[in-house]
Amino acid sequence: MSFPVASRRAFLGSTLAGLAALPACAADSSGKSKDSRSSSRPDTLFLTWQRDPTTTMTIQWIGPALNPADATIHYAPSNGGAALNQATKARPFPRSDLTLFRAELTRLHPGTTYDFRIGSHSTVYRFSTMPSKATDTIAFVSGGDCGTGDHAVAINHRVARQDPMFAVIGGDLAYDDGKKTDTTLEFLRNYSREMVANNDRLIPMVPCIGNHEVDGGYEKPRDKAPFFYALFDGLFPETGFASLDFGDYLSLILLDTNHTTPIAGLQTDWLEKTLRARQDHPNVMVVNHVPAYPSHRKFEASGSKEGTGEGNRRHWVPLFEKYRVPVVLEHHDHTFKRTKPMLGGMANANGVLYLGDGSWGKLRAPQSPESLPYLAASSESYHFSLHRIQGEQRFHLAMDEHGRVMDACLTGQRHSAPVRSAG
Repeated sequence: MSFPVASRRAFLGSTLAGLAALPACAADSSGKSKDSRSSSRPDTLFLTWQRDPTTTMTIQWIGPALNPADATIHYAPSNGGAALNQATKARPFPRSDLTLFRAELTRLHPGTTYDFRIGSHSTVYRFSTMPSKATDTIAFVSGGDCGTGDHAVAINHRVARQDPMFAVIGGDLAYDDGKKTDTTLEFLRNYSREMVANNDRLIPMVPCIGNHEVDGGYEKPRDKAPFFYALFDGLFPETGFASLDFGDYLSLILLDTNHTTPIAGLQTDWLEKTLRARQDHPNVMVVNHVPAYPSHRKFEASGSKEGTGEGNRRHWVPLFEKYRVPVVLEHHDHTFKRTKPMLGGMANANGVLYLGDGSWGKLRAPQSPESLPYLAASSESYHFSLHRIQGEQRFHLAMDEHGRVMDACLTGQRHSAPVRSAG
């Protein structure tokens, strides 16, 4: 069974052009819904993964309570096949009278596009599983520090036009500070509306935690990040760090830079075991929020205050170097930056490349490569990064909100010879 092509086309038109004119689920500062039952689609609908991206997909949205039948997911391969149903799990969404709905679809076919609808709604959506093998180009985007402003929306729109397989957001998604329900809802509405690829396909989100997910920012328990863990506890069930493996061709290591999990100790021990187990994988990329190599904030300690990223440099950077991590995606400083390949605190052709620094929707002036010797390039620009994996090579393009390519670089497999520790 497949859904009508006309329905998919109608969905694309309504999403990219006319959805803003439809009655929307408004929310006041307490997160209470208004007139949402009259909406023909959940306006916070988005996709993510809790496990294997080649055979699963997680569908989530926030809205008023529904009868189970009205929240059931009906899905089928787009090119024809048996239709299946999946019930959703519903639970209260924090600090609101709304409900979080989640359905994880499993036993899907790798590299396959599916159509789905919710309950008896006529709107048809589409998603694609990741391929089991990287026989074709693997393309995804990354960025961070989004918020809900006009520039964040512009970046969403620009990202969707690149047709990425998924989007990595490295912390500070909505800027809800663990307290502002309406801010989280607005962020999800923006994402749901704009992050639709060229073939009607919804673009899955892969997050890691930042300080603005947390009431207090740093060194807090999980309950101080109620929205982040309500939405993403499938991927982060007990800690703020996790790994996500895409077949045998890509691994994302998602870290918590001391927001709800200390850098040292359990997380560092886990990081070494995780990197060791994947040291023969061709593409292992790390994602974290606070950068080891900042482009705006101070690198050096000042008095009793540690330099930005000092914990990363002490505990994690030696592991990145030891296990030949090629690329680390960093955020938090609200700039564009690319470092030189770094090894033992020095530029080295066999070193680790650090890309960032989180300007999806927030902006600061960076320091220049002349003032920070580890920087290769920096810019005060709203941007995201487009990553393309082709065989043993990785291409990384930084694009601004207008679609201009600001920077491009190429990374290959790092040499297997012993590397010098960062000390």
